[in-house]
Amino acid sequence: MSSDESPALESWIGRAEQVADEATRAPALALSATLDRDASGLERGDPLPPLWHWIYFTPKAPAREIGADGHPRRGGFLPPVSLPRRMWAGGRLEFHAPIRIGDALTRTSTIADVRRREGKTGALVFVTVRHEIARDGVLRLTEEHDIVYRDLPRPGAASPSPEPAPSDESTARRVVPDPVLLFRYSALTFNGHRIHYDRSYVTEVEGYPGLIVHGPLIATLLVDEARRQRPGLVVRRFSFKAVQPLFDIDPFELCCRFDGASAIDLWARGHDGRLAMRARLEGAF
Repeated sequence: MSSDESPALESWIGRAEQVADEATRAPALALSATLDRDASGLERGDPLPPLWHWIYFTPKAPAREIGADGHPRRGGFLPPVSLPRRMWAGGRLEFHAPIRIGDALTRTSTIADVRRREGKTGALVFVTVRHEIARDGVLRLTEEHDIVYRDLPRPGAASPSPEPAPSDESTARRVVPDPVLLFRYSALTFNGHRIHYDRSYVTEVEGYPGLIVHGPLIATLLVDEARRQRPGLVVRRFSFKAVQPLFDIDPFELCCRFDGASAIDLWARGHDGRLAMRARLEGAF
């Protein structure tokens, strides 16, 4: 990526689009099965569990517009960053009112920021998209979604030292991220990114050791674990940051630490003790 590209990318700031969708029941039942959850409480009119809105407003690029990595080709709504790797970096969400199964929704998305940085492994571009989801003009959810673009690793370059995960959790649950889990989540979110299901592509082209567990899936599992530990939890705010990728070749742990009466610190810990994702949830128990 050249330095001349940055001003052109920054011109995308402020671009907006609006799409409509309906929070239908069938995808919610499918995600419940994917997470190995009881499907009770998923009738029409019931509140959608937090972060399950990611199975709606899915991308609809036609096959002719799909790039070599399985994503839609660069440009369009998102800026045309030339760096080859693209992943979720994190996000911040505020839940104003429940999204209910059967709701007719609109999502207004705006490019809030585009910024270039130099990291330990080379050039990085961060794009922040702000989403506002509403029903009948009444705001239900506000989300800031961070996307990171990066270059392929240089031959022979040493990997940065992993950050160790905390070990003072209140609870921890082991997850085995098999390829079926990753495939089902990719299908539910209509995510064609090959790093999640194409082992030869992810290992031979992008240089990873295995299939990559989706960042939003890890975040969904963390919130789901908090709901398992605190039945009746009402989420008001949630923030998360991806730190290191997780792969289908090893199990990982979902960790919760309860911080007073209204907050939970959450993190995903790799099999080797490294921190994969950190998150914080604020709500009512």
